[in-house]
Amino acid sequence: MSRLDPAEPRNDWTRPEIAALFDLPFAELVFRAGQVHRAWFDPSEIQLSQLLSIKTGGCAENCGYCSQSASFDTGLAASKLMDAGAVIADARRAKASGAQRFCMGAAWRDLKDRDVPKIAAMIAGVKALDLETCATLGMLTPDQAAALKAAGLDYYNHNLDTSPEDYARVVTTHTHADRLETLEYVRAAGLKVCCGGIIGMGETRADRVGLLHSLATLPAHPESLPVNALVPIRGTPLGDSPPIDGLEFVGTIAVARLVCPKARVRIAAGREGMSRELQALCFLAGANSIFVGAKLLTTPLPGLDKDSQLLADLGMKPAAAGAASEGA
Repeated sequence: MSRLDPAEPRNDWTRPEIAALFDLPFAELVFRAGQVHRAWFDPSEIQLSQLLSIKTGGCAENCGYCSQSASFDTGLAASKLMDAGAVIADARRAKASGAQRFCMGAAWRDLKDRDVPKIAAMIAGVKALDLETCATLGMLTPDQAAALKAAGLDYYNHNLDTSPEDYARVVTTHTHADRLETLEYVRAAGLKVCCGGIIGMGETRADRVGLLHSLATLPAHPESLPVNALVPIRGTPLGDSPPIDGLEFVGTIAVARLVCPKARVRIAAGREGMSRELQALCFLAGANSIFVGAKLLTTPLPGLDKDSQLLADLGMKPAAAGAASEGA
């Protein structure tokens, strides 16, 4: 594949090449990312997604950033898996508020076969509302991935979080390789991939390079790439982490756009603490999707009124129905 066209997807990125992008002067980096963004997307459009926690707390994983881990005392009450009817009702309200994509997240280490029929009913019901569907349910087996696809799931979210070298500092109950294995099963089932990471966890820039290198060298790039800014949760090992520098966050968005040019790059967690100006810089750098609603699983979001006003002030509009990462 030619390296002469910076907007043409590549899967042979090297870490030094990605590090060199981070080292560009800020204005040049954002300019290049904006050019690539325009090659694949309408820069005035943004996809609106909503995420619902369908099973909260009590998770057996020990991810150091997560309020839902049973390993940490964060004051979060655990709940059972929601009924399909309640989830579908939430999705209907999300669509009425302008959401185009509805994501369902369960605090599990892995999906159990006994829960697959109930999850499948949720997916089918949400899909029937003409919403794009996404789920994040932990690790999957090949048969489970196929069952989710058959139910109408469009995307499966399974983040890599940080670089392979930094992984064990953040979580020890699964490995980076475990995550890659589930992504292989998701691809084999014909599902699209939603995969990104979290920055601001005390990682180095080299770790951010490593995370994006892992994503950019997958056999196929993620169609959806969420970039989360850590929201420190009291009681978790990373609860005292200082906030990520705003310009470094924007730079990470820009590099993500450059190395995965056709992905929807999503500003995920942490937007509640970002200024309007910082969010606008993220859009200039190639972000074209946000989560809307009152909260993102257990952390707050700005809310519909503030988001609507921001997009109106920026002259941005919801993405056209059916617009996706396949060259839209």
